[in-house]
Amino acid sequence: MNNLEWGIFYVLVNYGLFLLCFRLFGKKGLYAWIGVATVIANIEVTKTIEMLGITMTLGNTMYVSLYMASDLLNERYGLKEARKAVWFGFFTLVMTTILMQMTLAFEPGESDFAQQSLQTIFGLMPRLALASLTAYVISQFLDVKLYSWIRRFFPTRGQLWIRGNGSTLVSSFVDTLIFCSIAFTGGEYSWQVWLEILLTTYVLKFVLTAAGTPILYIGRSFIFKEEQEETKTGAAS
Repeated sequence: MNNLEWGIFYVLVNYGLFLLCFRLFGKKGLYAWIGVATVIANIEVTKTIEMLGITMTLGNTMYVSLYMASDLLNERYGLKEARKAVWFGFFTLVMTTILMQMTLAFEPGESDFAQQSLQTIFGLMPRLALASLTAYVISQFLDVKLYSWIRRFFPTRGQLWIRGNGSTLVSSFVDTLIFCSIAFTGGEYSWQVWLEILLTTYVLKFVLTAAGTPILYIGRSFIFKEEQEETKTGAAS
């Protein structure tokens, strides 16, 4: 299986797990997904691949799913919950960065075999974390705000695709520009590679966002018994 075929399969698995997480655990599942996805996306982005002759980084699918999670929270539970989830993802990434840098500082034993591999991956995290945290906070809050703003003009259930795609396409460009400017500017990467990563990353996010639209509709349609009970209790009181 080549990278393109494996990539399509990966997207299907990723979005399937996203839906399953929400279906099984409801709103808490979306929070959990955001926490896990922020960490996995920042690990995956350290790996570059070639697909269709173009250089790109991994982590884009997982990162787009962050926007899907915040949009779904915004859609079903409101602006406040979406903002809280963004802060939760921010805390998760900060916590992971601090703990893994402290882990690397321990002197490995003679029989240790993991230190070099951990250093290779998490040794890059301070720079990646700076890039990701900056891009994450700015773009995610922009996405939440844009989603609510677009919803004023396109409020119906059938117009969910306009709200989701419109907010994500703008905020993901801001995210990609900020992240690439911090993470991939320097001696290791030429301007040509930087520009190629920037453009391919955004185009890929564009495609992944469009592909994720049916997932939002499916998630929007889920009915949770406990939420119905809470609504009835609130109405009765």
